[in-house]
Amino acid sequence: MPARNILVIHARRHVLRFALVNEAHSRFMLHGRAEGLGTRNAELHWQRGGDKDSLMIPNADHRAALSQLLPIVQGAAGGKLHGVGHHVLHGGELFSAACRIDAQVIRRLQALAPLAPQQMPASITGIEAALHLLPNLPHVAVFDTAFHQSMPEHVYRLALPDAVYREHGLRRYAFHGNSHRFVSHRAAELSGLASGDSCWLSAHLGDHASACAIVNGQSLDASMNLVMATRSGDIDPHLYTQLHRSLGWDLEKIDQVLRQESGLLGLSELSGDLRALEQAREQGHAGATLAIEVYCYRLAKTLAAVGCALPRLDGLIFTGEIGENSPLVRSRTVDHLRLLNLALDTHANALCVRGVAGPIHKRGHPRVLVVPTNEERQIALDTLALLA
Repeated sequence: MPARNILVIHARRHVLRFALVNEAHSRFMLHGRAEGLGTRNAELHWQRGGDKDSLMIPNADHRAALSQLLPIVQGAAGGKLHGVGHHVLHGGELFSAACRIDAQVIRRLQALAPLAPQQMPASITGIEAALHLLPNLPHVAVFDTAFHQSMPEHVYRLALPDAVYREHGLRRYAFHGNSHRFVSHRAAELSGLASGDSCWLSAHLGDHASACAIVNGQSLDASMNLVMATRSGDIDPHLYTQLHRSLGWDLEKIDQVLRQESGLLGLSELSGDLRALEQAREQGHAGATLAIEVYCYRLAKTLAAVGCALPRLDGLIFTGEIGENSPLVRSRTVDHLRLLNLALDTHANALCVRGVAGPIHKRGHPRVLVVPTNEERQIALDTLALLA
């Protein structure tokens, strides 16, 4: 049976990311993004092998962008496309695994939209556009939250009145599940361990970030309370009252500040981009230095906290754009985890950037690995599993 091709789609409000994945190859056959959707500056960018190209698609929505993209996909796939895998941010408690998409699934996704009102409508729009343009292919929804549905109740329940959960479904959820799942399997392979008999701490670090405790291939605890590019991370709930009383801010203003004006950007008063902050730190910028220190300490603190779910530690994984490319963040974070006996080899740590994977721990200390993530490939594999 020839190797099959899966188109992976990640639809966001003004952006459509895509990748063409062949089950026999680790590299994408084609990948790129449409951005600025719904504006006069909408543009489609794609890369096939070493060749890059782009196309202006003024005022294009998700469907129009996909219609421009599909001939390029069909060409790269040799006309043989076997299915479409859709990244869906939130599956709530309804979806604990990937599923084939039909009208009932779409209705359920619409019902879940209030859990992620900024992301879920775009996911549904992308799904409906793809179903319209590719009606004869199987479509599969792969949920970012599904991997974390194995968390026990004492982990995911909030310490709020029981009715808040029973009647409204409000509880802790976690994300980046496709990434944590992929890198934990890969870490086990790199270490000569079975993923079904290994225990990991995983740090997915990018514009958004999360930490996860993975035992025998299952998520047992995870946290999104980290400091991020523009997000504050966890705060004392009394801060909302204080900001309202002292500054007169309403809920909308408080939410905007905590989500869009805080984190690395707020602390540094310079940028939410860690690369820019590292450069500023080297030049003695106090705000950049503080922002990085807060980021790394809070990450270490969260990793230690979710580590309560582990019966043992087989290793710590760094992944995501920052986790894969910032020796400084890895070093400063591990410096705060001395209680776990973690220590890095400075030379090995410096080498693991731009897609280079491998161990970076000092000999005689627990494993620390840099493992590049590949969420698109995990989505494709989940899609293929359902096609079988």
